[in-house]
Amino acid sequence: MSGTSAALTPPAEAVTPVRHPDAPAPGELLGAHYGQCFGCGDEQSHGLHLAARAGQGVSITAEFTVRPAHQGAPGLAHGGVLATALDETLGSLNWLLRTIAVTGRLETDFVRPVPVGTVLYLEAEVTAVAGRKIYSTATGRIGGPEGPVAVRADALFVEVKVDHFIDNGRQEEIRAAMNDPDQLRRARAFEVNP
Repeated sequence: MSGTSAALTPPAEAVTPVRHPDAPAPGELLGAHYGQCFGCGDEQSHGLHLAARAGQGVSITAEFTVRPAHQGAPGLAHGGVLATALDETLGSLNWLLRTIAVTGRLETDFVRPVPVGTVLYLEAEVTAVAGRKIYSTATGRIGGPEGPVAVRADALFVEVKVDHFIDNGRQEEIRAAMNDPDQLRRARAFEVNP
């Protein structure tokens, strides 16, 4: 990425990320971490419905189709929607680490317009870990995994405890998520949040 800030440069003591032994297998669909999530949730009618799959190491691939509800200019995806797709993709990486983390910083480059009806193919990987800080990068391409680059981002996620969500979220949704009988869905509801 051009012009990446110093905050997104891993420090000298950063280590190579290690995939958690219980992480989803390469090729496995990650699914929505929370049904109401605008990025991946299946209960959001205007959401991205981003579908992410585990890759090799600490990487994932994802895709979403730009729909009319995602427009900024006539016939083109809104830049904020594209940034959301990158953020969601980058955040999904934390499931491979089995770490609860929130977006601390996201720097995005918009390289080319993305038309409505386009499938955006995203690839992301964790590049380094330093204490509670997780450094990652993502690229979005048009027309296929080898298509032209449309967007890219570098991000810093910060590991948090589940209390971050319990203390700051709206209590009605927190209670509903905490009372979900599906243990995996309950854990994933608090997986990542900006």
